[in-house]
Amino acid sequence: MALASMTGFARALGETEALRWTWELRSVNGKSLDLRIRIPAGLETLEPKIRERCGRVLRRGNVTIGLAMQRDQSEQQLQVNETALDAVLATIALLKDRVPDLAPPSLDAILSQKGVFELKEPEEDAEQQDALHNALLTTLDAALIDLVDMRHREGRAIGAVIYDQIERIAELTQAAETLPARQPAAIKARLKKQISELLEAGDGQFDAQRLHQEAVLLATKADIREELDRLHAHVAAVRELLDTGGAIGRRLDFLAQEFNREANTLCSKSNDVDLTAIGLDLKSVIDQMREQIQNLE
Repeated sequence: MALASMTGFARALGETEALRWTWELRSVNGKSLDLRIRIPAGLETLEPKIRERCGRVLRRGNVTIGLAMQRDQSEQQLQVNETALDAVLATIALLKDRVPDLAPPSLDAILSQKGVFELKEPEEDAEQQDALHNALLTTLDAALIDLVDMRHREGRAIGAVIYDQIERIAELTQAAETLPARQPAAIKARLKKQISELLEAGDGQFDAQRLHQEAVLLATKADIREELDRLHAHVAAVRELLDTGGAIGRRLDFLAQEFNREANTLCSKSNDVDLTAIGLDLKSVIDQMREQIQNLE
């Protein structure tokens, strides 16, 4: 399965003899699939079908779905809104009672009041409504295809960046693995020096049991075997997820947190300048990788 970004945009147009419409779909990052649907009044029955169609092809992201419609004015009928007209006439009568000398308004002035005239949409029977709904949904499907295609294109680009970053993490992990300071002889020499310094600090009266405890503590602190093993395992897991594809953003984000935890522990255990530098480089690459992962579905 292909990787998909959560960002994208698509537009699709449709028309009949009397209507033209435009679907616009905008998608950005989100923790789950959040659909915000904006459709004209009277089409509310379409919303469940819109959600069902989006749910088939999208897994995550905040998606705004808008439908704009324009009817051919030649199909619309001009009519008087009697309620609005009665309100205007009642106001005129009230003003005439209060201001007897007020000149009566002209017919043009009355009819020009907002709401007195209105355009009425032609009524459609059930068959016509079904045909329109099907046409609207067909156009929505076309927009969804374009949106998914754009998200996949961006997903491939993001995947390529993450591949490079995970290879860099693997290289840094291997560099820590083969660091001269981690070789047994180097660890032994460093430990011997630290013990010697402890003895000198104690004026030769350092307790043997305390010395043993300090030696164990220093040896434990110098051992980053578990951290390196887990880093290698996380690298393998990320590679497998990238090769599998699909909606893997959540799992990659969890692994990025685990990477960061191991890098922090490696830095805290480090008693070597070169190992500390590797740990800091790891943290930098991991942060960059996590930024990319946030965009994946």
